[in-house]
Amino acid sequence: MSGLAAYQGRVVAEKAELDGKLTALVTFFASPVFAGLDGNEKNRLSRQAVAMQAYSSILGERIAVFTCPEEFR
Repeated sequence: MSGLAAYQGRVVAEKAELDGKLTALVTFFASPVFAGLDGNEKNRLSRQAVAMQAYSSILGERIAVFTCPEEFR
């Protein structure tokens, strides 16, 4: 992440970590374990995924204005 300020590198890393967790959560939605959960817990996890997606989008907007290679956006 050369060419980025230290805080910008942290934002890029934070988004990558968040996106990995979001991918894992969405994958979990298709699992038998998720299918067996109480409806209230399914709802909480679904709302968590929505919040994580919103957070990721905001980080993406921030990154979009950084001067950095496209692969980090």
